[in-house]
Amino acid sequence: MNQLIDIINNIVDTAPLISEYETVTLDQALNRVLKNAQVSSIPVPPNDNSAMDGVTINSQQQVPGEWLPISQTIFAGHPPNALTSNTAARIYTGSEIPANADAVAMQEDCEFNEDKTQVKINITLKPGENIRPQGQDIQLGEEIIPAGQRLKPQDIGLLASIGIHEIQVVRKPKVAIFSTGDELVNPGEELAPGKIYNSNQYLLIAALTALGCEVKNLGKAEDTLEATKEMLQQAANADCIITTGGVSVGDADWVKQAVSELGELKNWKLPIKPGKPLAYGIINNTPFFGLPGNPVAVFNTLLLIVKPYLFKMMGSNQPLKTRKFKTNFSHKAPSRINFLRVKFNEQGDLEKFSNQSSGVLSSVTWADGLAIVPIDKTVKSGDKLDVILLNDSIF
Repeated sequence: MNQLIDIINNIVDTAPLISEYETVTLDQALNRVLKNAQVSSIPVPPNDNSAMDGVTINSQQQVPGEWLPISQTIFAGHPPNALTSNTAARIYTGSEIPANADAVAMQEDCEFNEDKTQVKINITLKPGENIRPQGQDIQLGEEIIPAGQRLKPQDIGLLASIGIHEIQVVRKPKVAIFSTGDELVNPGEELAPGKIYNSNQYLLIAALTALGCEVKNLGKAEDTLEATKEMLQQAANADCIITTGGVSVGDADWVKQAVSELGELKNWKLPIKPGKPLAYGIINNTPFFGLPGNPVAVFNTLLLIVKPYLFKMMGSNQPLKTRKFKTNFSHKAPSRINFLRVKFNEQGDLEKFSNQSSGVLSSVTWADGLAIVPIDKTVKSGDKLDVILLNDSIF
């Protein structure tokens, strides 16, 4: 596993940084990478406010069992008057605490007279009770989101909470993609004998779009060296090129040779299954990834290498996270690192998909995660394996 991590890191570390930025409104900021750290110009909440519906008083003046006149009613969004000495104010959740008040009694702990002009509080209050203090969430001048963070829905909500309505984000990487293989046809076309539908192209488009990329779909290259080179040259004005298929050692696999003739092939093959025949190189200073032809191998290499590489281009660090879980299956010791499609059973243990072929894309849809089996490790039922949770690792 350390060997694989080193290979991945060596590739990711070469990613060229995108230096251009653009300004977007918050409703367009989801999954974009933040240019600058965001610092709050206000405290949140901006004032002490009530955490409960009830009454607010000066706890230092409280006499247990005493009836207090209600001097004002405070609603959220309306600034209060200073609290008159030895009175109470009716207050609602989120309302600003008036000057001279320092505690809130919940409505359930209060008795009101018939016309609700007086209140008796049946507990002894302490200063600060049921009050959310100014800056409880965010302090004035506090950094709330660091530079390079990929913005999640909760991040966007946090930015809105300090009044930010537009932000600078890294320009979307322009990624040119194409498939190889004369057997491929697009969904919606007739499936003639010997043909298969091009699932890889649509998997790529969906994954790259979710990553925040601008996708240029060049379609399919014919299975010739000349056609492959021509399409690679056409793609080389993008920030990154990604192809699927044609990187193995078959007579019709031209991608590896085409990259070597047009640029430089830096890496070929990974010690993993599925995903071994991955190519990485440079064409006209544009990074190139040649992903395998089998769809599960495409998914694995996208997740393991392409995703962190593209985020590194955007100035963001997105390492894969794993968690250990107990298996309910056995697995023979592999000669390459295996990424098994697994699902949790009712007991919370891992079940293995029955067919681990790299062509069985339904296994990825079925799976909750990818269990990592190191080289030469024999797995017995009850062993614990590191698992990449797919819900934690979505594109």
